[in-house]
Amino acid sequence: MAGDCLSKADALKRLRNCLEDGIVEYHDHFEKRCRERGIDLQDAQRALQKGTIYREPELDIRFQEWRYRVEWTTPEGQAIALIIAFPEEYETLAITALLL
Repeated sequence: MAGDCLSKADALKRLRNCLEDGIVEYHDHFEKRCRERGIDLQDAQRALQKGTIYREPELDIRFQEWRYRVEWTTPEGQAIALIIAFPEEYETLAITALLL
């Protein structure tokens, strides 16, 4: 069963708390997509630290979890988005990465 849907602001707070004091797990699919799309893992890390959630969360029916899209622009001007979920209160799962 899906957990509570967080507001965009609460999702960012939870993400930043996980970066500070929790767990951030990178799914194999995430790392594969970063390589395929030429997204540097350091840029992905900075996106998690500094990015913004503009879109409303989406419920992934298959996995019964809310997913959030964190967007950020690299110093080189490349816009990227990372799709994340929160399997547990103090855990963030980075699922995939996109070029915008």
